[in-house]
Amino acid sequence: MRIVKIAALLVILALAIIFPIVYSDPTVTNIAVFALIFAGAATGWNILAGYTGYIALGHAGYFGLGAYAIAIFCQDWNIQGGYTPFFLVPLAGLVAAIVAVPLGWIALRVRRHTFVVITIAMFFILQLLAYNLTGLTNGTIGLTLPIPIDWSGAFYNIPFYYAALIVLVVAAAISWWVRSSKFGLGLLAIRDDEDRARGLGVKTGSSKLAAFVISAFIVGMMGAIWAYYVESVYPASAFDANFDVAIALMTFLGGIGTISGPILGGLLLETTQQYFTLASTYYYLVIYGSLFLVIILLLPRGIIPTIQYRWDKYRALRANEPRTSEAAVAALPTDGAPDVVEKKEGINL
Repeated sequence: MRIVKIAALLVILALAIIFPIVYSDPTVTNIAVFALIFAGAATGWNILAGYTGYIALGHAGYFGLGAYAIAIFCQDWNIQGGYTPFFLVPLAGLVAAIVAVPLGWIALRVRRHTFVVITIAMFFILQLLAYNLTGLTNGTIGLTLPIPIDWSGAFYNIPFYYAALIVLVVAAAISWWVRSSKFGLGLLAIRDDEDRARGLGVKTGSSKLAAFVISAFIVGMMGAIWAYYVESVYPASAFDANFDVAIALMTFLGGIGTISGPILGGLLLETTQQYFTLASTYYYLVIYGSLFLVIILLLPRGIIPTIQYRWDKYRALRANEPRTSEAAVAALPTDGAPDVVEKKEGINL
């Protein structure tokens, strides 16, 4: 099974690599870029919410920090359009991670609903700072990023596609490492019972903060790619409250606490949202609400955990079939009744 899983992952990665070559239509690749960006952001969010159980609704703040960071870097360092801004993406993510350290230290001192409220409040604080620090963010006018004039036509979206794909693969690799490491086991213990985990020696405070910072780092990098792709950042667009609802719904749709769930949810939901946006309709808002209800009622575990559960159940039933048949044979009457069963050489007749 392990070999099959590795082979399947390699096939999926190969298909993702050749996708913009096969489907070079700018409309298709535009949707693909946004889908990869949100899938990566959902993967980063899942490292905190899925592995620790702390549902944060303020990660749009770190998305906006990454977007503004790359815009300021390009403006102050006179960086021209092209491939150079992509090398600033990790630096923009680092800025978001640094800001997340004190904010996470404050927010993680509380739990459950209070934590959710504090993360929302921190998001609005960051948004207000973007509006009011005009010397740094240019206020409501916003900032523009360099335009890669050498890229045009069907090729324009391809560099952004591969940049988002690379960050998504890195985010998935980090998520896998966290999940399979001792650090990740500590996070899962916190999710199950934080007080008991602390009693067993898990350093809950530092573990939660590390997950918070890693999550902000990944989301900040995706914000930087998004900003360079749309070529401008504004407080209302970079710090968008709908972003938090979107990545949370994507993660729950695919399967919170899993590695591939946020990726699947992001690809499915953002592709749908972009399709309706291009069609100049707002039906995607109705779809968001409908999907949320469907997930709660029919797929409370998400797509990936539900499929895994049903597959394991199917395998268990198949494994128990011979024993069930033997038990049924043993229970049949053998005192001359018409339905006597004879056993010859181990074969039931």
